[in-house]
Amino acid sequence: MMRKKRKRGVPPGPCRSHGPRPATAPAPPPSPEPTRPAWTGMGLRAAPSCAAAAAAAAGAEQRRRPRLCPPPPLALLLLLLLSLGLLHAGDCQQPAQCRIQKCTTDFVSLTSHLNSAIDGFDSEFCKALRAYASCTQRTSKACRGNLVYHSAVLGISDLMSQRNCSKDGPTSSTNPEVTHDPCNYHSHAEAREHRGGDQNPPSYLFCGLFGDPHLRTFKDHFQTCKVEGAWPLIDNNYLSVQVTNVPVVPGSSATATNKITIIFKAHHECTDQKVYQAVTDDLPAAFVDGTTSGGDGDAKSLHIVERESGRYVEMHARYLGTTVFVRQLGRYLTLAIRMPEDLAMSYEESQDLQLCVNGCPLSERIDDGQGQVSAILGHSLPHTSLAQAWSGYTLETANTQCHEKMPVKDIYFQSCVFDLLTTGDANFTTAAHSALEDVEALHPRKERWHIFPSSSNGTPHGGSHLPVILGLTCLILTVFL
Repeated sequence: MMRKKRKRGVPPGPCRSHGPRPATAPAPPPSPEPTRPAWTGMGLRAAPSCAAAAAAAAGAEQRRRPRLCPPPPLALLLLLLLSLGLLHAGDCQQPAQCRIQKCTTDFVSLTSHLNSAIDGFDSEFCKALRAYASCTQRTSKACRGNLVYHSAVLGISDLMSQRNCSKDGPTSSTNPEVTHDPCNYHSHAEAREHRGGDQNPPSYLFCGLFGDPHLRTFKDHFQTCKVEGAWPLIDNNYLSVQVTNVPVVPGSSATATNKITIIFKAHHECTDQKVYQAVTDDLPAAFVDGTTSGGDGDAKSLHIVERESGRYVEMHARYLGTTVFVRQLGRYLTLAIRMPEDLAMSYEESQDLQLCVNGCPLSERIDDGQGQVSAILGHSLPHTSLAQAWSGYTLETANTQCHEKMPVKDIYFQSCVFDLLTTGDANFTTAAHSALEDVEALHPRKERWHIFPSSSNGTPHGGSHLPVILGLTCLILTVFL
């Protein structure tokens, strides 16, 4: 009899070698005799994972068929990937997870509410960048070879260079309780959001006063007013702004601002009360007590920045998230302010006389109550020579001069024409143009920068400027009569 050859089986367990497979039928269940593992296929079966191999070793007595190891080509591919750092495996342990997505999500959360137009943007953005960089460093080992990770690292470096951020310094945190700055309004807002309060970024309001005088309220209503004497623009629990207006031309009801007083009220540990006062030909770069800032430490909670000596200053109240611009143009002053809505509307019933909040009283308005200085009708049209006699400008020359600085014929353009015709002072052209620039710098909503006159049914006027010219002339007659 011919002696039968015994086929060798493959015991369950981790893969060790790649032996040749005899050209025979599939192997029967393994013999209890220990043998060296060998290939029993032609590379048609997939390799088990480390976890599967460990499970097979633990339950070997329950398995009937041998577990196959990967063919040499796959093993070489895995080895290549491992050498490139794209696959990490060892001792059958799960690799550390790359958390670059979490780092990026946290950075977006820390910066999504920031606005480059507000005070303190650079400081807060640099803090967030440093926190982003720190997060990427902590996950660098797990993210080795991850293209998203390396792109983020390069992006952080570029942004820090663009913003002149130092690598050392305070960092933002996704836990607002840790980094809460009581003298930083934006820190307050972020803390409220993380505590489950308002999930929306803080809302900001804009108010401006310029010319003789034209008022833009917090509600974006535009009015031309008399308001001679001292009037409160803002009077809430945090800030008071009062303006004093004097007649521009003898015999006219039009006035312009020659004095501005701003009171930053004392606020806990952030600042003592600070008073700023500007009058014609005296636009100081300091508060009345001689200081230029309020609050302790290097990061001042309130400070003054002089942009143009004697002509233009800015006040930044970090603890209120508020910015104020004051300018002198010609003989008169202009003011623009940006303030969070929740602070601007924080006042008592007795403080309701605020021009920025409720506009000018009806008895003090010299327009139609809708900010349309060109829409006052119902009067006889005076001859254009009268307007020229008052100011030295005709409607045509005033229109031309204003159009040179303001190509968009919105309400600021109309205010410029009105001011030239009522005063003859070319500085009011610059005042209207600067007022529009302040809107673009401080107003939070770009689509509302320009206000266009509307007809009685609320639709914008068409291309004809005749109604504008007629209305302006009628308005000038109203002012002087």
